[in-house]
Amino acid sequence: MRIVEVGPRDGLQNEKAPVPTDVKLRFIARLAEAGLKEIEATSFVSPKWVPQLGDAAELWPQLPPGPLYSALVPNQKGLARAIEVGVKRIALFTAASDAFTQKNINMTVDASLEVFRQVIASFRGAGIPPADQWMRAYVSTAFECPYAGRIEPGRVAEVANRLFEMGVDEVSLGDTIGVAAPVEVFRLADALDSRRKSQIAWHFHDTHGTGIANVSAALDLGYTAFDSSAAGFGGCPYAPGAGGNLATEDLVYFLERTGMPTGVDVDRMARASEEVLAVLGRAPTAKSQLAALAAAAKCAT
Repeated sequence: MRIVEVGPRDGLQNEKAPVPTDVKLRFIARLAEAGLKEIEATSFVSPKWVPQLGDAAELWPQLPPGPLYSALVPNQKGLARAIEVGVKRIALFTAASDAFTQKNINMTVDASLEVFRQVIASFRGAGIPPADQWMRAYVSTAFECPYAGRIEPGRVAEVANRLFEMGVDEVSLGDTIGVAAPVEVFRLADALDSRRKSQIAWHFHDTHGTGIANVSAALDLGYTAFDSSAAGFGGCPYAPGAGGNLATEDLVYFLERTGMPTGVDVDRMARASEEVLAVLGRAPTAKSQLAALAAAAKCAT
């Protein structure tokens, strides 16, 4: 099983209350101590557009050793900033809906893929040892777009195939507004290239409480890579009403209870986000996190 923890980037990027760099670093360290091996730590998007992650260049060199870290890069300028501080694993972002990419990055899907082509060429030619280079691409609105409605599975497969042809190592398919049900996971999987199964990750949001059910559906189909966010942090500013990401605590509990080892310590995972929650003035809401914290408090008394 692979869990890609996206809380420090996707989870925090839209939070209005600033989270200090030292708090982020302790958050990431606690995620690593809990046993998470892949963490998307930050984004090299312009601080003008995402002020919460404007400290990316400061944060990156201070990341604790251990996990494989990645960072989102939006374009050539972002890539240059990332490479300058030693980033070797990057993530790119597009969608299956032109309406969504127009709202989000002010370009069509095709235009975003052309930008990707240039970024990929620059990344591959940046002098990073090939064994250390790694690149994923997010395809958002893989099931439904808040502006264009439901998305045909064939369209998602088309975008994913084009990304693989460009040379990305992994594609993460995002249920951006958290509306999918398991039957839709089956339909989308039917449209995907089955030879790429090991290169597909699933990124579910939990707006309607179907995140774990969708993970179960993907597992039944043989997929083993999932994105999640500590404490369920995250949402989408371009998707009105969208809930947070699937909580890592809930994903870990489900997988472990199902008999699929994750290497993640449930109790440490439950405590990893406490300081960030305090900074944001928010109580925990992830079900497995609440259960673990309650059990720990009971044992303490």
